[in-house]
Amino acid sequence: MALSDSVTTCLSPPVHYVICKLGFEKKDTYDINNILSENGEVCWQAVTEHVYYLESDQSVDFMKSIRSFGPVCESVSLYFKSLSKEQFVIQYALWFRWTNSTELFLEVFDVLQCIQSTEVALGLMKLTACLERALGDVYLLIGKDCPFLLRDLLASEQLAVVFGQDVMNVLRVFIGSPYGLNLRNVLWHGFASPQEIPAKYCATLLFLTAGLGQLLQTYLLKTKCILIHRPYVIFVGLDELDIFPGKYLTISKFLLCYIYLNNETISIAEELVKLSSFVLKTMLPFWVDALTAFKESRYADCVILLLPQLEVGLRLLFTTTNKCPNRLLTAEVKFLSEADYDLMLAKHLDNEVVNQLPAVLEEPAMASEFLWDFLNHQEGPRIRDRLSHGEINLEAFPREVANQIVAFSITLLCRFSDEDMFAFKEHMVIKPLMNCASCYRSRFHPISRLKKQVLECMKSIHLWPELPTVPEEHAQMTKGLEGNAEASTLILMISEIISHLQQYMPQNCCSSDNPIDGILSERLLIELCDAHICTLYSPRPVLETLVVLRKISTQCHQVSQQVIASAELRYKQWMNKTLRSRQRHNYLRMLNSIKFLSPALRLVLVLITLELVHVHLVCKKNPFDYQQYLKFLKSVLQYTENLVTYTSPEKNKWDETLELTSKALMKIRKINDRKLTLMQLAT
Repeated sequence: MALSDSVTTCLSPPVHYVICKLGFEKKDTYDINNILSENGEVCWQAVTEHVYYLESDQSVDFMKSIRSFGPVCESVSLYFKSLSKEQFVIQYALWFRWTNSTELFLEVFDVLQCIQSTEVALGLMKLTACLERALGDVYLLIGKDCPFLLRDLLASEQLAVVFGQDVMNVLRVFIGSPYGLNLRNVLWHGFASPQEIPAKYCATLLFLTAGLGQLLQTYLLKTKCILIHRPYVIFVGLDELDIFPGKYLTISKFLLCYIYLNNETISIAEELVKLSSFVLKTMLPFWVDALTAFKESRYADCVILLLPQLEVGLRLLFTTTNKCPNRLLTAEVKFLSEADYDLMLAKHLDNEVVNQLPAVLEEPAMASEFLWDFLNHQEGPRIRDRLSHGEINLEAFPREVANQIVAFSITLLCRFSDEDMFAFKEHMVIKPLMNCASCYRSRFHPISRLKKQVLECMKSIHLWPELPTVPEEHAQMTKGLEGNAEASTLILMISEIISHLQQYMPQNCCSSDNPIDGILSERLLIELCDAHICTLYSPRPVLETLVVLRKISTQCHQVSQQVIASAELRYKQWMNKTLRSRQRHNYLRMLNSIKFLSPALRLVLVLITLELVHVHLVCKKNPFDYQQYLKFLKSVLQYTENLVTYTSPEKNKWDETLELTSKALMKIRKINDRKLTLMQLAT
């Protein structure tokens, strides 16, 4: 890990030349009045003259364009430094309104007046994120589905219609194209150190953003269109993100006070960044400023600064353990056009050689599962994507999220160090964080989401016995179902299937007193869901199986919600005597039907949870008839989908639900007899 001290840049020689030297080769002094009119508007025609094109195919010649823009950018930077904040606000604040982030762009002007390079890099990262979001809003004036990648957005016909193709080519010289300066990606992927980003490029992008606002105003007046800003993404379920709770202080016998990462913890972290081999010394200012931002309650700034540095540290581990040091220094076209975390956390390298990074992490949960959860999984917070694409209101960024990223970063700083870090690891505020990290389990992988689904569904079904019901003598007035042969057959089949499944269940969750209610319980599901299932590198059959299992669980939950809603409504109508004769009979049939529907649905939930527990084991064994198994699962899905239809308020076909359930149970019993379930194949 001596690399952390010896590396002076993470930019490859060609990229370093483009960003740090090419735009400084022309020594001409450029007159700002060439691109700035007397009333303060950007003269786009003069600006676009600095974009050069290749003779071969008329595509942008990025090298010549960057060289030509060098003096222009210098002139813009000097011009902004000559303005007071009041002058800048008067002249430009209006032209930033289209971004829906006026204050942020005004803050970037303040950054340009300081000499701290980390502030310029941070300002540029925030500027590009908000600019991308605003351009996406403009795109939606004409188009429908906004491109996810900035390079595709800038190359779109829709933006060319609004701003002009020449103007979009100017932007592509600075951001979006991997062949240009590519400032956004170089920063967000952690390749550039603070001193490697010239402030004049940040100034120029600020200038161009105001110019885009001027062009957009002309377009909107001409077309009578109204620019609508998409709402920001709001993090929901913050309790699920609470992995590193810090510590709890007992105030009284019954009250616990939650303490976030406090100043003492951050002070230790500030020492760790100087000692840990996880930190490249050229990137140290980013770490220091990130921790300072946390102390100052600037949580978005903190996370924006930390995420690229986590990527740098992991890339350092990745390149060292896989003996490919060139990847640490690569900021080339191909590498920056892909998701870097995906590459580093993949099971295999490009040449199908096994990736050694997870083994070095020792506990995959220490980094891989946490990073997949917070950054990649579609149902997770996807923090970096949403921050870097401008989807989050930076002013309202939640402390809870920053708390997790900072705490996780501290554990990595502790874990990877050449120094004797025992004293740090055993410190009373650090040790709980290390313990949390070592036992982390994925929360947003489809496996984890399915576990959550089945538990929520079982809780819902367990509410059925508590539903209000008519007195027993009223129910007996209508022909019941308890004595029906069909009802008896249902109970018998459920009992038979349970007896087949019992060998795969934890023994402490099985009750012989009542084989149905005693086994098909919430306690059993909790026990099954507590079993750790590896979520890393799930093969395709596993993911396809999970899709079907989750659909089954979703349908079961909808059935339960419909039953609860119908039972409560009908009871109220019964008591108010507003039901017609036919409706009364249908209500009583429903009350009798759900007595048998409840164990059937609980059986389905137990079955899919048992299948989930064994799915990885089967896929590691010899190939099995997966298509036939999937066909069985889809038949169970069809049963639950039909149940949703029949139990809906519009249908209320309660007799038919029992017929459906009977047929479904016969299929389940048949597949059990043929030993084709995953739990049977796994043994």
